[in-house]
Amino acid sequence: MKTNIKSPKVYLIGAGPGNPELITVKAVKAITAADVILCDRLVSPEILETYVSPNTEIIYVGKECSKNASTPQSHINTLMVEYALQNKTIVRLKGGDVSIFSNILDELQALKSNHIPYEIIPGITAALGAAACAGMPLTARGYSTSVRFLTYYKSEIVSEEYWKELAATNDTLVFYMSKGTLNGLVDRLNTLGISADKKIAVIEQATTPFQKVYTSSFDEFNEKFGIHNFASPSLVVIGKIVNLHEEFSWFENAQKDGLYFKSVENGSVIPNHQNFFEYAV
Repeated sequence: MKTNIKSPKVYLIGAGPGNPELITVKAVKAITAADVILCDRLVSPEILETYVSPNTEIIYVGKECSKNASTPQSHINTLMVEYALQNKTIVRLKGGDVSIFSNILDELQALKSNHIPYEIIPGITAALGAAACAGMPLTARGYSTSVRFLTYYKSEIVSEEYWKELAATNDTLVFYMSKGTLNGLVDRLNTLGISADKKIAVIEQATTPFQKVYTSSFDEFNEKFGIHNFASPSLVVIGKIVNLHEEFSWFENAQKDGLYFKSVENGSVIPNHQNFFEYAV
């Protein structure tokens, strides 16, 4: 039997780009008060360890398409609705910001159609965290007046006409979820004559202890990094502002290899944060 819903019952929260200190005070307050947390893969485990109550149920709903181990979005929607109808306070915890390349629209539609109150709490998106730690202001005066957030996780997602525009623009380009198609991205922009004063940076695991920044001209990229297997998550930054990295970088590249965010497995359900850390390590 359905119960009446108190307001608000679902918090959709951006946990930031990785560093556990890059989370808002408002987000922490909601996490602390949650009965249930539906947690994405790209959330710092330290956030859960530090702020989640021992009585809170954590359900791991990570997505990692390259491993074919992603929790179906329909299942996440169902969990949110079912727990909300039990009058529990739910936190839907996502990496970065909830409005940038997440499935928040699907979740909002599910909540709205079931008359479940919600609140959206923004976070620092990966592009901003990565640019800050790499010393590359995305709209630095004299270098770029605009920035575009894009994705190229499959080849048909960008049209030929738009490729031409991207090759010609002076906007800073930031590609999410594109490490698997990176060589094709570079080849396409090279073919379309991207100017030599623009460079490319690949930033692995931004803001975490394993952050590494790789920069190159477009002409040299395939020779330097064409066969490199970049760690997940990796962000791609293209434009004149990449030239600023060498001068203004303050966050040194990690001296060791490792993965800050663990890979997901199908069917992983973690009943509390102690069990989560047994699984995660």
